[in-house]
Amino acid sequence: MDLAIPAFPALTQLAIPAFVGLILVELFVLRRLRRGAGFETRDTMTSLFMGVGNVVSGLLFGFVAYGVLVWFYEYRLFTIGFEWYWILTCFLIDDLRYYVYHRIAHRCRWVWAEHVIHHSSQHYNLSTALRQSWTGIFTGMFVLRIPLVLAGFHPALIVFVGGINLLYQFWIHTETIGKMPRWFEFIMNTPSHHRVHHATNPRYLDANYAGTLIIWDRMFGTFVEELESDLPRYGLVRNIGTFNPFRVAFHEWVDMFRDAIRPGLNPGQRFGYLFRPPGWRHDVAVSGSEAIKQEFVERNPAEASKPGLPALEENLSSGR
Repeated sequence: MDLAIPAFPALTQLAIPAFVGLILVELFVLRRLRRGAGFETRDTMTSLFMGVGNVVSGLLFGFVAYGVLVWFYEYRLFTIGFEWYWILTCFLIDDLRYYVYHRIAHRCRWVWAEHVIHHSSQHYNLSTALRQSWTGIFTGMFVLRIPLVLAGFHPALIVFVGGINLLYQFWIHTETIGKMPRWFEFIMNTPSHHRVHHATNPRYLDANYAGTLIIWDRMFGTFVEELESDLPRYGLVRNIGTFNPFRVAFHEWVDMFRDAIRPGLNPGQRFGYLFRPPGWRHDVAVSGSEAIKQEFVERNPAEASKPGLPALEENLSSGR
């Protein structure tokens, strides 16, 4: 059955003027009303440049992912239309797909190499939302959308609902908004939840992967609430210390391949430096975020077993 494909708008591109306007409004609020952390001009310009580069990258290479989805669509099991309830269904499934992608991006260095760009700012404001990767297509994570295509959702619809998801995520990159009503915080991703995700505090590492709905984190055990007693600190565990957009875009790719090709490693260790979690090392038993959390619990035993942190017994049994 042939479908008449609606002319879905390119939401993220159409929203660019609104993004810029809201960034200016936030800047006014932060500087005039002294709420939250301020902007750093060089950091903001880097984020804007990264956003422009992401759009250009999408225009140059987006056809590859879309072409793959169109090819698989020819082998779909069903043909699903564009009625509102199918659009809503596609959005919900794709939001779960985003959660899976986002979790992989933090637990597999190959994907982290492109996603780390989004976490590289030590500031947290609306401009940070625009700090996006230039190399996402090369990780191959678009394959996570193939099941939706095989189920019968048209690639154009999948791209459209993905754009809605990205639009939603823009406003949650701010410190000017505190916590929302409890019912909203329970269901939806919010600035408070996403501040946790961007934080480098040990309890907040590898938490709150949601795109739009925080219920996925609650369901799969990755939810951690923002605490006033432990305010988020932003950036990377090891900050890169540069505003050069090209270094921001490619630094982790360079470091990753440098680690993988170092002499004296066996094939499994080389594989580990490419695909194990960020911070993994072949010469220690515990590394990366797990080691950071365990060391924090060692120094603060009263925090053991709290959300985002391991039990002290696990820590002691590791032999560290």
